[in-house]
Amino acid sequence: MSELAAWDSFYVIVGSAAGALIGLQFVVLTLIADRPPLRVAEAGAAFATPTIVHLGAALLLSALLRVPWQTIVPPAALWGLMGIAGVPYAVIVVRRMRHQTVYQPEFEDWLFHVLLPLAAYAVLALSALAAPFKTHEALFGVGAAALLLLFSGIHNAWDSVAYHVFGNRRDGQHRT
Repeated sequence: MSELAAWDSFYVIVGSAAGALIGLQFVVLTLIADRPPLRVAEAGAAFATPTIVHLGAALLLSALLRVPWQTIVPPAALWGLMGIAGVPYAVIVVRRMRHQTVYQPEFEDWLFHVLLPLAAYAVLALSALAAPFKTHEALFGVGAAALLLLFSGIHNAWDSVAYHVFGNRRDGQHRT
């Protein structure tokens, strides 16, 4: 389909970045695994797991849109399902962030862990509905959603690493 062919390079870049960042997140988590745990499981479910989910969504979205589809309907249905699944996942992330006691989330955390991914998933769902009628515009919505998920993942991965390096120092001192 010619509309999707024009986006090939975009999704190669987004997908490659998302895949590389997923790998780097695993490397970093392995390197900091020897640090003293601070109820890591509850914080990980609230902060680390969603980062991997959002980067994985950007990677999956990029892969789906590189397939040589004959019409827009199958990929639109798939990215629509991703959007529909992502909205309740954002609600789950809210619950996890509120119930964990390791870290008190700030506005920036709510923005990058909840609001921006929620917006990305909502745009995916809405773009799927528009795709059969406004394919060109829908593809811009999907591109925006992929970038929101990628940039949220980049921010969240960096924030997590910075917290572990600077806030959870080996000598037991914590930032104030």
